[in-house]
Amino acid sequence: MDWKDTYQTWVKRPDLEPGLKAELAELEKDPGKLEEAFYAPMEFGTAGMRGVMGPGINRMNIYTVRQATEGLANFMDELDDATKQRGVAISFDSRYHSEEFAHEAAHVLGAHHIPSFVFDDMRPTPELSFTVRHLQTYAGIMITASHNPKQYNGYKIYGPDGGQMPPAESDKITTYIRQVTDIFDIPVAKEHDLRQDGRLTLIGEAVDQAYLAEVKTVTINPDLIRESGADMKLIYTPLHGTGKVLGNRALQNAGFSDFTIVPEQAIADPEFITTPFPNPEFAQTFDLAIKLGKQQGADLLVATDPDADRLGAAVRKPDGDYRLLTGNQMAALMLNYILTARSENNTLPENAVAVKSIVSSELATKIAQAHHVGMVNVLTGFKFIADQIQSYEKTHAHTFIFGFEESYGYLVKPFVRDKDAIQGIVLLAEIAAYYRKRNKTLYDGLQELFETYGYYAEKTISRDFPGVDGKQQMADLMTKFREERPSDFAGQKVSALEDFEKQTTTFTDGTTQAIELPVANVLKYQLEDGTWIAIRPSGTEPKIKFYVGTVGKSNADAQQKVADFEAAIDKFIEA
Repeated sequence: MDWKDTYQTWVKRPDLEPGLKAELAELEKDPGKLEEAFYAPMEFGTAGMRGVMGPGINRMNIYTVRQATEGLANFMDELDDATKQRGVAISFDSRYHSEEFAHEAAHVLGAHHIPSFVFDDMRPTPELSFTVRHLQTYAGIMITASHNPKQYNGYKIYGPDGGQMPPAESDKITTYIRQVTDIFDIPVAKEHDLRQDGRLTLIGEAVDQAYLAEVKTVTINPDLIRESGADMKLIYTPLHGTGKVLGNRALQNAGFSDFTIVPEQAIADPEFITTPFPNPEFAQTFDLAIKLGKQQGADLLVATDPDADRLGAAVRKPDGDYRLLTGNQMAALMLNYILTARSENNTLPENAVAVKSIVSSELATKIAQAHHVGMVNVLTGFKFIADQIQSYEKTHAHTFIFGFEESYGYLVKPFVRDKDAIQGIVLLAEIAAYYRKRNKTLYDGLQELFETYGYYAEKTISRDFPGVDGKQQMADLMTKFREERPSDFAGQKVSALEDFEKQTTTFTDGTTQAIELPVANVLKYQLEDGTWIAIRPSGTEPKIKFYVGTVGKSNADAQQKVADFEAAIDKFIEA
């Protein structure tokens, strides 16, 4: 059907949800946005779906949520009855309609006689991952748009191991989703009936306590916290999201008592009124925390995004001001401390291994090598880190010690199979206490790493491609990089090109080498000076991400190199 025909089916629905009906009337005033809402179904990839809320098949609403859940339910109908009856755990964040979407998903599952276990209130994404494993459900659903602005929401499916659903299963679910021809005719059970016959169970504090008990194991040196951490001043902001449910309890359980939650941002506010972009990698999200930190002389400021899977931090400098750490810098500090502390207390396994994405810093690799620990590189997406953990548990070839992505995602202990900012808060606070005992701050600790391993610098550059033509524009740009194949960036020659779609590394002399990772639409250029540049279309947003990683003789030198390479990327795009 033409998008206008699809639009008309919505207009003519007498039972269209009243709120969506009103939004549809408003949308008709903007033809461009109207077409965008109806021109194609929402993309459902291995990371689920994410988009603007509103009417239309390309928007997040109760009908597209039902459609996605119908796909999952039809997939689970193929399973044996015992597996199917393990059911689905469901959680949601603080956004508009998140709780509603969570219960709509449960109603669809209930119509298929699939049990659901729904949190009684908002909970973090990592706790949902934990819950799948803890309750031994077959799957999990998380309603969240993570760090996106207020107009967005999203839907993620988790598999039996607590990681995001693997590609093979996700592809089957996607096929079932596309087979739903009428999203208005999906059977839904009534909440009352589901509660009465046990097909929908509310969960809460008991799971919280089980999760927090595991978080306590993240602490490596409790004595250190008692000596230097108990009265260490710490500021925490949950950015109006789910972190407020567990973040303060996790800190208290670890032994930190002198911390303050930013009061204005402790409110579960779907408007995100204090920060239009609730993303802890953005400096503006720390404005209130910095103000409070200066008043209290805090050593460390930490922020979690609305679903509490990403963690950002700002550290006090010698002049009393605060510096935001990048995701790569936090990961380097975390890994260095884990390996140092566990070596000192003799708990570092001989077969320990860390895991990171291919677009994350090589500083972490240097740190691992210095401690004789392996570093494994995987594709972007925490599900690939979860896959490695699952593999190690089966083969016992390695023991997982730490995993991270440059996009502010970290995992310390594998009782969760996704990035976990609650674990991250506890660990980072312990690291701050470690440096405090040495009369230093985390800022000083980062400088020590630079002095030891080199001045590493990285940057992620996003280019947006919104609208109806965005997908084609992204495809054209990836084709341009593949076919025109730049031979240098900012005067530095390309020594090798890794094409993860073709699964081949091509060197300057024409020789090739196979890449032993899954197929992915990613390019990575290795330059002669050790710099690398990677290009990857986002899996959840209409944008292409460019990653630059380099090392310099000083911090200023490294930052200048990053700026030069960014300019070279823009020059190639515009040529």
